Amino acid sequence: MNNYNNEINKRRTFAIISHPDAGKTTLTEKFLLFGGAIQTAGAVKSNKIKKHATSDFMEIERQRGISVATSVMSFEYRGILINLLDTPGHKDFAEDTYRTLTAVDSVILVIDSVNGVEAQTRRLMEVCRMRNTPVIVFINKMDRDGKNRFDLLEEIEKELNIQLHPMTWPINSGKDFKGVYNLYDKDLVLFTANTKATDEDTVKIDNLESSLLEERLGEKDAATLREDVELVDGVHGQLNVGNYLEGKVAPVFFGSAINNFGVREMLDTFIRVAPEPRSRETSIRHLDVHEDKFSGFVFKIHANLDPKHRDRIAFLRVCSGKFERNKYFHHVRLDKDVRFSNPYTFLARDKDVIEAAYPGDVVGLFDTGNFKIGDTLTEGEDLYFTGIPSFSPEIFKEVVNKDPMKTKQLEKGLLQLTDEGVAQLFTQYGGNKKIIGCVGELQFEVIQYRLLHEYGASVQFNAMPFYKACWITSKDPRKLEDFTRFKHANIAEDKDGYVVYLAQSEWFLNTERTNNPEIEFHFTSEIHK
Repeated sequence: MNNYNNEINKRRTFAIISHPDAGKTTLTEKFLLFGGAIQTAGAVKSNKIKKHATSDFMEIERQRGISVATSVMSFEYRGILINLLDTPGHKDFAEDTYRTLTAVDSVILVIDSVNGVEAQTRRLMEVCRMRNTPVIVFINKMDRDGKNRFDLLEEIEKELNIQLHPMTWPINSGKDFKGVYNLYDKDLVLFTANTKATDEDTVKIDNLESSLLEERLGEKDAATLREDVELVDGVHGQLNVGNYLEGKVAPVFFGSAINNFGVREMLDTFIRVAPEPRSRETSIRHLDVHEDKFSGFVFKIHANLDPKHRDRIAFLRVCSGKFERNKYFHHVRLDKDVRFSNPYTFLARDKDVIEAAYPGDVVGLFDTGNFKIGDTLTEGEDLYFTGIPSFSPEIFKEVVNKDPMKTKQLEKGLLQLTDEGVAQLFTQYGGNKKIIGCVGELQFEVIQYRLLHEYGASVQFNAMPFYKACWITSKDPRKLEDFTRFKHANIAEDKDGYVVYLAQSEWFLNTERTNNPEIEFHFTSEIHK
């Protein structure tokens, strides 16, 4: 048992989230360099490690140069096994990101010092809030002319409604950027453009009054730094790790990921303070991470890593106990026992078949269609992990089959793609009109492309005049029945058979909510678990 606890204690599972272009891919790559998982910078971008760069394997991603799929990378750093879940930066794939956040114990949020807080950052932060996920903030691109450091901190605190705690402090920005002062280790890391930060660039400064400061920074910057540090220390003092772990305070680091600058300071702090795999709530009880019986849930399904094989990989987060290869586990929703002869782990260098995995680990399971997002595997107990939502889509289109001979393939394709969580599928009430709901336009392109290339089904999409889908429930079944009968043009079922109201506009939605107080309108589908 002791060994089992050691395995849990040495794991950290987190996601990097950011607005597109804030520098997430670059930061991911620097982490992998530190962990020795890749050898050359630029490898993730240029796919030098082509067959292993699990980040962008789908053709449509390659054509557009964006990461649509979340990939998992594991690496070791200073004796800690780090599982990094990369999230799609593109906003149309926000839902994938939201769900990935359910599988991690903490988050690193990258903010671009030039653009500050952007719309998507706010939404991502709201999801972290729902779960009190601990957040570390990395303010990137300090080597560009960005916002004033104090203004930036104030903007982040106000916009994201979180208290910040600077751990490093920048000396200037843009072309005058000279480095960062590490408030925790009390040392100065000097910046030289286009070179990697090495140990030689670190100056130990035991006392900020030291004349070394003038020598290295010049009088003006030395004076500014002393003032800044006095101010920051006065306001923030020591980081209260407990407040960080409760999601109330976010440690902040300044740097430039592309120059690999300020990244190591963050990684060192991360392994010191970030939470180990945590216990979780389930539909029937609180599940302790140290329990010896295995449990885990599927938070993502990815299709056809290998176009020659019609397979999918289900990503499973281990929550308790030990996952073992070839051992039978209980699939709660299907109520059947399943086993896996070649489960994968995702060391960034390669995809390895593993014998065992522990809480915090993410395992890739070959799936022939048994899994849906949110499915639970256990050693026999019937439970579901809570907090894995489907969000209300914002764009709706009717699926029109252009080749009636391929109806079967189309239906299979729609079911499988929507099981992956790429989009949500609704069937209009009293008919068989299929409606797909997505968070963004780009997803329709992906679905159309994949239906054609993977299932041989060609479709066109016709826009539908809906603005939101709400799951509806009522304590009085008769009221629900009457409502669905009167509003049948706006009623659909989701693929699990739950009733959904499709509202044409915010005004319609508010009117219906006011006129039907006995009916509850829900914006996520988590109510049914």
